[in-house]
Amino acid sequence: MRALTYHGVQDLRVEQVPDPSLLAPTDAIVAVRLAAICGSDLHVWHGREAGLDQGTVMGHEFLGEVVEVGSAVSRFLPGDRVVSPFTTSCGACFYCSHGLPARCTRGQLFGWVERGNGLHGGQAELVRVPLADSTLLRIPDGLAAEPALLLGDVLATGYHCAVMGGVAPGSSCAVIGCGPVGLMAVLAAGERGAGQVFALDAVPERLALAARLGALPIDLREGDAIESIRSATSGRGVDAALEAVGSPDASRIAFELVRPGGTIAAVGVHHEAAFPFSPGAAYDKNLTYRIGRCPARHYMEHLLPIARKRERDLVALFTHRMPLDQAPKGYRIFDAKAEGCIKVALHP
Repeated sequence: MRALTYHGVQDLRVEQVPDPSLLAPTDAIVAVRLAAICGSDLHVWHGREAGLDQGTVMGHEFLGEVVEVGSAVSRFLPGDRVVSPFTTSCGACFYCSHGLPARCTRGQLFGWVERGNGLHGGQAELVRVPLADSTLLRIPDGLAAEPALLLGDVLATGYHCAVMGGVAPGSSCAVIGCGPVGLMAVLAAGERGAGQVFALDAVPERLALAARLGALPIDLREGDAIESIRSATSGRGVDAALEAVGSPDASRIAFELVRPGGTIAAVGVHHEAAFPFSPGAAYDKNLTYRIGRCPARHYMEHLLPIARKRERDLVALFTHRMPLDQAPKGYRIFDAKAEGCIKVALHP
């Protein structure tokens, strides 16, 4: 089969690799019909996350059609249309039963193979899905591919950010970073009834989509964003700062924006060694700080009605569509935010 494989920093290649096969009775093989490039894929692309074996198949956002199942798979049959979260999960361990399948004791991240151990990804024609019964979600009839795909990562992660931030009817929040996850946090804040949603970024196309989703866009290149948001919140700052970048600057902005007694919710993937604010500063602000990988599988059924209702908005997230053979170009465009790029869909 054809797959996008890792060969080093900014060295991704579409090449022929062996078809995946069933390795356990609980496995399924899925023919990928739609995949996407995620912002966290860029951490590997840039070398911020190291250790990936050469030849690893990239990608953790995918949906498709079941083509083969192991003897212990009971919920799915060949021909079923399914979407996967970005990690597998058993559905039965302590973490799965406490709503945290992203930390499943048997879980694996798609697109990460290190020293020969791990799981190949979904930017390919075929993908093996371990623990298929508890990992995959059957896509309901009538739900388009793009919103279904977003259930497995971006929509779930944006919603998780709003949940961690305690966004509730009438509350105020600021979304720092309007990439795909940040835009989904904007959408989620609106769905949860937020009274004020501010969206901060420096890319005009992203700010325009944030406005379409119901936020007040704040261009970081113009004026004092922190002061303007404080002025709009009676000088206090927002109840929740939803950080969707994963950088010290984003954390610093979130800290400045959140009111005393407020919450910072961080879903951006961080690599720095320390916080840009001190424990004492957090103490003096009575700050709540919540961070971590989204338990996407926990949210997927719950988000189906939102995916149906907001289908047009979710489809609009995909500004670029290209065949799998052009995936390296897609990474370059997405990384550079070129051509108004917000998100890239790949069609194997």
